[in-house]
Parts: sequence; C-alpha cells; structure tokens
Amino acid sequence: MRIVKGLIVGIIFSTVTASSSWAAEQLIYGIQIEQLEIRTGDNGTEVLAWDGDAVIGTDDLKFVLRSEGEFETDGDVMETLETQARLQFPISTFFDAAVGVRFDTPEGPDRTHGVVGIKGLAPQWFEIDADLYVSDHPSFRFEAEYEALITNRLILTPSIEFNLPFNDDREIEIGAWGPKTEVGARLSYDVIDRSVAPYIGVHYERYFGETKDIKVAEGKESDALWFVTGLKLMF
Repeated sequence: MRIVKGLIVGIIFSTVTASSSWAAEQLIYGIQIEQLEIRTGDNGTEVLAWDGDAVIGTDDLKFVLRSEGEFETDGDVMETLETQARLQFPISTFFDAAVGVRFDTPEGPDRTHGVVGIKGLAPQWFEIDADLYVSDHPSFRFEAEYEALITNRLILTPSIEFNLPFNDDREIEIGAWGPKTEVGARLSYDVIDRSVAPYIGVHYERYFGETKDIKVAEGKESDALWFVTGLKLMF
C-alpha cells in the first residue's frame, strides 16, 4: 500500500507542477466512450457495460480519468466498477507511458492498485494498452484492438483483453495465475464523423486455471457469449 500511496502523492504533485506548463501550451481535452452497450447472453441475461476516458492536458503530459464497468440489469447488481486516474507522457513517437491509481468497487470488497503501463500504436496500427497493477493483489492486463475500415464510415473493430492475476483473491473469486480472456468484434457506422457511431457485435469471455475452478465450484459458468448493441461517442 505504500507504493499506491506514493503514486497518489506523485500524481497530485505532478498535476500541480504541470498546471503552469498547461497554461502556456495548447490544451487538449475531450471524452471518448469506446463502449456503451447492452450485452445479451445466450441464457437471456442482460448486462450494461461501458468503457471510456476523459482527457485533459498537452502533448507532453495528459491527465486521464478512465471508467469501466458492468451492471447486470436482471439482478440489479454492479458486477464490476473500475476507475483509474492516470498521467500519460510520451516515451516514443507512437507510445505513452502511464502512471496512476486504479480503484475497484465491485460486488464485494473494494480494491486499490497502483498503475504502471504503456499505451499507443504498434506496427500495422494496432492500439495497445498494457498495464501492471501493483497492490496486495497484483495483476497484469493487456488489451489490443484494430479498426478495419470497410468503408469510410463502416468499421469492424476486433479486440482482445487478457487479465492475469498474480495471487489469490478468493473474496472476488479470483485464483492465482488463472487468467480471464475477453474477445470481441464490433461493427460500427459513423453517423456524425467519429463523434457518434452505433454498433452491433459479439463479446466472448472465458476463465482459465484456478479462477475457472473457483467459478465452477460456485455454480457459475466458466465462459459466456454475448451479443451486443451499443454506441461509440467522442466529444
């Protein structure tokens, strides 16, 4: 927890220090919601899911507030709710480094993690996000997606997310080295430039290893297939 507290203090200090430089440079700001969707499972279950960022800063330093969550509408249960506060700064032409704090408030005990990661464009224009989460329950997450233009407005976006826990967290049904993988494909249509884009698609989740064993022992499925309808927003 000392590491997490140190990162919080560092973010506050860096933000205050950078405020004078922000005043001198052109300010960049906006909100981008990559996913705002209803997922319908093959068993009829519905989940409201979202993933979005709010950004303010300059080319040299950005403050990013990220929100990601899943709400099961049938059971009126917040399955996951994750909030991150990050500072991002360039380390190469196509990649930023990120440091920050992640707060988890799922169904069950809350969690706080320090964040160290990279975000950017890999060769062939794959969008990459790789983060190490430092806490009493450390983990690693890797995300990648690619926007394939079918036309200037019709875009197919395949994606993959890999979450690897490094130790047990039985209170939220996670086993050491038992990863969760999410794979999706979403077909969107830009109605207003890139600002508003409705989409449809599929989303598949699967647990492995000890995490899978814990889920099965609790009477839950180890994988799930969802059909999704949603909206991308940028402003």
